[in-house]
Amino acid sequence: MPHDYLGNALSPTSAATLAAIDDFVGGFLGYEQRMLRIVAAADADPASCLVNAYAGWLWMFLESPEAPARAATYLARATAASPGATRREQLATELLRAWAGGDVDSAIARAEAMLAQAPRDLAALKLHQYFNFNRGASPEMLRIALAALPSAGDVAQLHGMLAFAYEQCHLLGDAEAAARRALAMLPREPWAQHALAHVMLTQGRILEGIGFLESVSHTWAGLTSFMDTHNWWHLALFYISEGRGEDALAIYDAHVWARDRNYSQDQVGAVSLLARLELAGHPVGTRWHSLGEHLKARHADTVEPFLTLQYLYGLARAERPEADALLAAVAARAASAPGPLQATWAEVALPAAHGLLAHARGDHATARRALGPTLGRMIEVGGSHAQRDLFQQIYLDSLLRTGARVAAQQLLEERRRFEPDGVPLNRRLAALYAELGLPAQAAEAAARARR
Repeated sequence: MPHDYLGNALSPTSAATLAAIDDFVGGFLGYEQRMLRIVAAADADPASCLVNAYAGWLWMFLESPEAPARAATYLARATAASPGATRREQLATELLRAWAGGDVDSAIARAEAMLAQAPRDLAALKLHQYFNFNRGASPEMLRIALAALPSAGDVAQLHGMLAFAYEQCHLLGDAEAAARRALAMLPREPWAQHALAHVMLTQGRILEGIGFLESVSHTWAGLTSFMDTHNWWHLALFYISEGRGEDALAIYDAHVWARDRNYSQDQVGAVSLLARLELAGHPVGTRWHSLGEHLKARHADTVEPFLTLQYLYGLARAERPEADALLAAVAARAASAPGPLQATWAEVALPAAHGLLAHARGDHATARRALGPTLGRMIEVGGSHAQRDLFQQIYLDSLLRTGARVAAQQLLEERRRFEPDGVPLNRRLAALYAELGLPAQAAEAAARARR
């Protein structure tokens, strides 16, 4: 019986299909473009269960309404081949069916069952983490990675997955240790680099974060569009904190918005970076309008609330009429979403969408009223702490613009605890303390902003 490169048993298969399976698993774990070869391999071997299931997984990563239709051919092939497949391969097919059908709970259960069959099935583990990340279930991300350690502790990517799970659980010391272990094993491991950047940003280690990411940025060439643009996005956040807006804007032009402009993650990275630049006081020129041309296709996209909220904000900042259509789609989704998703869409995403649209159009009083109550539950829409911080920054801007000085002061000082020397933050505090009649505090904040 053949095995993949991690030692997981496979049904009898050709050498070419086995190589494609290894490329998919290794590429998926390492964000390498070789994972994309799985589609051609599935087309060349339509009778192979696992290669077709994996091809279907890849199509589902479009994170768009058309993804299930794109995956359907591969699901049908994998289903037809299932009777002669291993139980793990059958579970991979069942996972795809559940995922394409919108039943994420069942998809997670199938991923867990795959790991019970094969504890070194790190592709199943990573997908398990992906699903839980999208629902804000950070402890589940950590639990599933820890369970794999006894069997797969020799694999650098597992430690990268573990590091990010620790970080999302606010266990920053453990996160850094796991990330550094992964990087000691494989210095170019991009998910571990990413997790360590999260730790440094959260702890306000801005200059250290810049130095680290700059030193490893040469290893991102050739990675998938998401991983390449996203690690550059993280470097841009450090630059913004240092007051280096022009450098952050250069990253936007050369990297963040320079790969796959039709892909979900690239689009929301671009929206988020432009918004943060503006909130920090850096003009972005006509870039919103260019971005809006690519976002207009998202006018009814409610696949993931975290993505949808950013599409909406970008469309509104680009002055696109599709923003209103997307808001209507969010309202419809809030009324029809099944199970626990209904509360997330109705009680978090929908009011947040109203607030984001209002802010983008200059109605800061409405933005403040609508967005503020959602912030405590924003984890339910998915995304990382660093990514969701955009929503708090927009709310803070609305506080400042509506004269809510006391609330703004409280929030700014809370933020200064993890970003003590942030240049935009201290500029805001200096101006606010001057308005509040606190000249000593204003001078101290201004000094930090000028350092």
